[in-house]
Amino acid sequence: MVTEGESLLGRVVSGIARATDATPSGRVEKSILSQAAESYARKPVGAESTIPTGFDPHAASLFEAVVEASFLVANADGDFDETERQTFEMVVAEACQNTVQRGSLHALVSDLLEQLEEDGFDRRVKMVSMVVKSDEHKLEVLRIAALMAYVSGGVQDSERRIMDQLAEHFGLRADDVNQALSQAEKALAP
Repeated sequence: MVTEGESLLGRVVSGIARATDATPSGRVEKSILSQAAESYARKPVGAESTIPTGFDPHAASLFEAVVEASFLVANADGDFDETERQTFEMVVAEACQNTVQRGSLHALVSDLLEQLEEDGFDRRVKMVSMVVKSDEHKLEVLRIAALMAYVSGGVQDSERRIMDQLAEHFGLRADDVNQALSQAEKALAP
C-alpha cells in the first residue's frame, strides 16, 4: 500500500467517510465506518465500564469488522510495512473525522496484525463475515475495502481475491465486488 500523493489519499478519505448514495433530500450520509466509529470511541475503559456512556457493543464490533476487512485487503500483498500501517491508520482516522483516538486505532491495528498472523486470511475473513449481518452493511464493507485497495494505486489481484472471499462469506456475488470496485473508482475520479 504505497501512497501516490495527497490528492489520492484525500479522495480515499472522502470516499470512505461518506455513504454510497445521498438521501432522497440530497444530503450525503456518513458511511457505516463513520457511524460505527462514534460508538467505538465511547468504549468504556476500566472503571468507566459501569458508567452509562452511550456505548453500543454491536456498533463497536461493526467498526472493528469494517476496519479489519480493509486491513485484510491492505495486507493481501504480504507487504504491510510501518509506512503503510501509518497511512492505513491515518486514512481510517480521517475518514472517521478523528472520532477514534489514534492510540486506540493503533492498538486495534496491532491486534489485527496479531490475529492475522495467528489465524491467517481465511479465518479472519470468516470472522469478519460473522459480524456484518445486513446486506447493506456487507456492500458498504466491500466498497470501503475497495477504496482502501486504491490507496496503492490500483487493485491488485491479491486484493481482489480477499474481496472475493469476503463477498463469498457474506453470501454475495462476484458482481457485488465489481460494483464496489466501480463505486470506489468513481469516488476517486479527480
